[in-house]
Amino acid sequence: MSDASDAATPEEPILFVEEVRRSFGGLLALAVEDLSVMRREITALIGPNGAGKTTLFNVLSGFDRAGAGTWYFDGVDVAGWPAYRIAREGMVRTFQLTKALAGMTVLDNMLLGAPAQQGERLPLAPLRFVWQARERAVRERAFALLAKFGLLDQRDDLAATLSGGQRKLLEMARALMAEPKLVMLDEPMAGVNPALVQSLLDHIRGLRDVGNTVLFVEHDMDVVMSIADRVVCMAEGRVIADGTPDEVVANQALIDAYLGQRRGRAAS
Repeated sequence: MSDASDAATPEEPILFVEEVRRSFGGLLALAVEDLSVMRREITALIGPNGAGKTTLFNVLSGFDRAGAGTWYFDGVDVAGWPAYRIAREGMVRTFQLTKALAGMTVLDNMLLGAPAQQGERLPLAPLRFVWQARERAVRERAFALLAKFGLLDQRDDLAATLSGGQRKLLEMARALMAEPKLVMLDEPMAGVNPALVQSLLDHIRGLRDVGNTVLFVEHDMDVVMSIADRVVCMAEGRVIADGTPDEVVANQALIDAYLGQRRGRAAS
């Protein structure tokens, strides 16, 4: 973590979003006036389908371009930066549909996530003595993370052979190879076998416990209430509620836009 991050107080947001908008044709899909993600906390982003949650993720992480607005990550204005540059700054994300490289082994997927690998530079590739220490450290980190996520025995298997839940674990572990400051998880529980849900929850808590910040999209309110320090609810591209889990679930706007909608479906 950078010196600026180390010097920051825990109360200072690691991510601050202001006046961010994104339109598709004539449809305004995103209109976030302001949003803060606090350091060393787990923040859940909730809302009905089409609320703009994934669009916000895509914009903030550089996979889509905003029509307007600014956002600061760790004190740096990163609005308009490409995805690779934002990731290098320390904001790393996963996807609702996992992006594991199916034709590569689990270990190779992990090794691709590590930054600053000098051996990948053509001029330095023949000079093994320059990069072999870094390569050894990267492999040791990959093995340690695979062991932590219960995937060490699958390290030589193709990623295509993993179950959906295991791919989610692999994607989270690969994100950590980049040594991020903020981990953004887009529906990490979606499509996961119930037997692996608790493992994923434990790993998300573990990220916070070692000083990382987590922002995740989730629909299951039981999951949200069990691990989130803070909850942000979106509807129609806007933030309509923001607070602790207890505060947010008591918010009438959220009840009308989200919880009430879900209860209505359950009763029908």
